[in-house]
Amino acid sequence: MAAGNAVELDVAGHSVRVSNPEKTYFPELGEHGRKIDLVGYYVAVGEAIVRALRDRPTYLQRFPDGIEGEEVYQKRVPPKAPDYVRTCRVTFPSGRHADALRVTSPAEVAWAANLGTVTFHPWHARCFDVDHPDELRIDLDPQPGTSYADARRVALEAVRPLLDELGWVGYPKTSGGRGVHVYVRIEPRWTFREVRGAAIAFAREVERRLPALVTTKWWKEERGEHVFVDYNQNARDRTIASAWSVRRHPRGTVSTPVTWEELADIEPQDLTLATVPDRLSALGDPHAGIDDLVHSLEPLLDWAERDEADRGLGDMPYPPNYPKMPGEPPRVQPSRARRSTDDHPHG
Repeated sequence: MAAGNAVELDVAGHSVRVSNPEKTYFPELGEHGRKIDLVGYYVAVGEAIVRALRDRPTYLQRFPDGIEGEEVYQKRVPPKAPDYVRTCRVTFPSGRHADALRVTSPAEVAWAANLGTVTFHPWHARCFDVDHPDELRIDLDPQPGTSYADARRVALEAVRPLLDELGWVGYPKTSGGRGVHVYVRIEPRWTFREVRGAAIAFAREVERRLPALVTTKWWKEERGEHVFVDYNQNARDRTIASAWSVRRHPRGTVSTPVTWEELADIEPQDLTLATVPDRLSALGDPHAGIDDLVHSLEPLLDWAERDEADRGLGDMPYPPNYPKMPGEPPRVQPSRARRSTDDHPHG
């Protein structure tokens, strides 16, 4: 039903108002790239994206004037949200806190899309236990000089065989850009530091298997033309674009769940808000069973102990906005450290 320049949608029994529905959000999609198309996309994939977001603290990457306009990265739900919008209290490494979106229904997703939310960024822990993640995230991030094809190769030639050796089930998805993400459900028994340590151990093993293509170096100046396995995506308050999230791309590409078999051939630029709903309707959700099986982190924690004891490989740097963490190496760019040594050769 139209109301002036707005549209009212019935989403899961809730009335969701869409203001300025004709506003262009994705220029390359033409008449299919309007705000109403964005909201309609999220309604169409409602069940699937709720599965990806359910009960997770979720941040909103908003573009109120379309993707060519200003970006707002919002961690807090605005105070005048509708009654059906639920929240979740989280704390940051700084000690501050926020009431983040807690998705339980497609209506909350549609409501956020009306605010200009293009991408949803969930935690890897649930609201009922925000201190213990239930998801290990393997983020394959191509660096300059490498491509999506390289990230795909790492996923298929190193990540999947490693998961098979562990007896784990991993769920891949495109990032919506050049990367590949793989999610593994884990028992919510370990802290963020422990999960991150396990992610480091996994990343180092991937690097050992494809050393010419993979890096775990945190500092960009050291990565070269490699695919970076971003272990820090497992730190507290770090988020990745969710499965089924649209990305800031003129074509409205989507971070799309795929099967391992599909990953060998699928091209991310073909997966857009205009094409993904039909794909989901025809093929179903490749991540539909993601919550059916959880795994123990103990094998990776054993790998971490082995790396430290046998190879002298301990912790790695955290992102720059984090407080200094116990056992973390100096958080200084190698080039700056060298300059400092050169300036003060005798200490």
